[in-house]
Amino acid sequence: MFDKLQQAQQKSEEIKRKLDSIEVEGEAGNGLVKVVANANRKIKDVLISDTLMTLDRKEELQDLIQIAMEKAMKTADDISQSEMAALMSTMMPGGLGSLFGK
Repeated sequence: MFDKLQQAQQKSEEIKRKLDSIEVEGEAGNGLVKVVANANRKIKDVLISDTLMTLDRKEELQDLIQIAMEKAMKTADDISQSEMAALMSTMMPGGLGSLFGK
């Protein structure tokens, strides 16, 4: 049992390192705003087009940043969930049903 827990911890650390290396992006306004993050949801960069850098476009800029961040975080979540599901399937062949003798 302890062996399995240790293996799970090692696999979890491997996945965390893998997610750190996967880059995701979220764009808004046809590329006027781009947010770059890793699959562990750490924001790496925010790129904003010079055309949005005026006071009269402040509210639009705020909206676009929010949209781009939400898209990047959604992509990061999807990748993370996929990696964790893959980990669980390797640790429990047959899925959770095998725990109950199915």
